Amino acid sequence: MKKLMIAAGLFTVMSLPLSTVALAAPDTMTVETGIGPVLAGGNGLTLYTFRKDTDGQSNCYDACASAWPPFIAKAGATADGNFGLIQRKTGEMQWAKDGKPLYFWVKDTKKGDTTGHGFKDIWDAARP
Repeated sequence: MKKLMIAAGLFTVMSLPLSTVALAAPDTMTVETGIGPVLAGGNGLTLYTFRKDTDGQSNCYDACASAWPPFIAKAGATADGNFGLIQRKTGEMQWAKDGKPLYFWVKDTKKGDTTGHGFKDIWDAARP
């Protein structure tokens, strides 16, 4: 009986398709802050949207992207629910929520920081 169970288990494993596992939604969390709940990356740092972006397209490059690093997706990531992917002109894939590309802010240093919210009236903390 034990040999039969082992054989059945091997058959099951060997019959699985040989493909890479696609990564779904980005590693995010909701963080309570002084401005209410915000969307944060898995590192706990607040994610932001840029009002000069258009749905599905980033307009933050060069010096802007140095100060506001895009939330880059890992290779093989796929859209999931409200989270989608946009291709940057650099070729990288960036996470977006509801079509809005997501960014970090270099001046946020710890979980719950929202120092970029309202910056120059064009940056907003992303909401869950």
